Amino acid sequence: MSWRCDLTGKKPLSGHKVSHSNIKTKRRFMPNLQNVTLISDALGRSVRACISTHALRTVDHRGGLDAFLLKAKDAQLAPKMLVLKRQIVKKVGKAAPAPAAEAAAS
Repeated sequence: MSWRCDLTGKKPLSGHKVSHSNIKTKRRFMPNLQNVTLISDALGRSVRACISTHALRTVDHRGGLDAFLLKAKDAQLAPKMLVLKRQIVKKVGKAAPAPAAEAAAS
């Protein structure tokens, strides 16, 4: 298992553990990854993924897995999620333009 979030691309960071006597020792800050099952409304099926808890909150905030994937950049997504995003785009079509873009156009 790689320590990488399938949705946001979060991975371990490195830094120092600093003791009381100010001795610095290398350490890794690992992301809080969870194995979850997310439901795609457009495809009508569930998807298993290893995502960070921050990404899980973001998925809920954006209105579900489909909305999150349509807005996400392809470079950040894991190969499995990229395939899923392409299936959703094919099924639903391109995402609707943002309300700010519509207001600027008129």
